[in-house]
Parts: sequence; structure tokens; C-alpha cells
Amino acid sequence: MTVIALFPGSFDPFTKGHEYIVDSALEMFDRVVIAVGSNISKNGLLSVENRIRLIEEIYKTNSRVKVASYSTLTGEFAINCEASVIVRGLRNEADYTFEHNIEAVNRILFPSIKTIFLSTPPELVHISSSVIKELHSFGHDVSEFLPNGIDINKYLL
Repeated sequence: MTVIALFPGSFDPFTKGHEYIVDSALEMFDRVVIAVGSNISKNGLLSVENRIRLIEEIYKTNSRVKVASYSTLTGEFAINCEASVIVRGLRNEADYTFEHNIEAVNRILFPSIKTIFLSTPPELVHISSSVIKELHSFGHDVSEFLPNGIDINKYLL
């Protein structure tokens, strides 16, 4: 039986922390679907299409990773992808509180889907898409926060 994990997020942009979570999930599950959602409450740096292109570039040689966009409830998308697990990354206590509340609702609405939380290592906890967007807006080089070889300027709106 193939076990598929869904890793949802806005990924604007996809960071070294996100990469760590995907790579960790690949150690536990047969396949990982990276689900790129659009968060209307956040100002976007990259279009959804360019976020997908960026992530596909990172995992172009890994057939166990699929990237897709979605605009439904995450649990519904997980079922459509035949995922039995939702993977969420945690950097700190605030992430845990936020993600735990979402997990509790998903457990009620989609009882067949389990959620697991993976912690980022200490050297990555300071990295967030929001920080990268702010630094980039002030003209700073953000390459140290992105997966190796990714040039964010190639994917800008």
C-alpha cells in the first residue's frame, strides 16, 4: 500500500525550512504532494504558477514528489489526492497553537486523514516566507534562506 502525504501551504516563497519538512516526510512516506494554496490574507511575492514552477525545479529529479495548486479545504484536497496524512511544519509554539487548532477541525471534518507535525531544526527556525518577502522588498539577497540554486528573481510576478 502506497502512503501519500500532503504538505499544504502558501509557499510564497518555498524556503529551506519547507525543503527540510518535505525531505523529512519523504523518509516516512512513499509520496509527498506539495499543495500550493493561495492565501488571500497575505500579500503575494510570487504567483501561484511561479511558486509551483519553483518547487518543481527543486524536486525535478524526484518522482516521489508532486506539486499541485488547490483552492478547496485542505482535507478535501487530501482526499482527492488519496493522501492519508497531512504534514505540517512547526518552527515555534505559535506555529503549534495555530496548526493544532486546524488539526482539531480537520479531525472532525475528515476523520480518515491524520495530521503529523514535523519540527524544523534550530538552524532553520528563523526562516519564514514573510521574513524573506520583507528582506527582498528592501533589496536584500535572500538566497541563503532558499533551497540551494534557487534564484527568486527568476520567479517574480
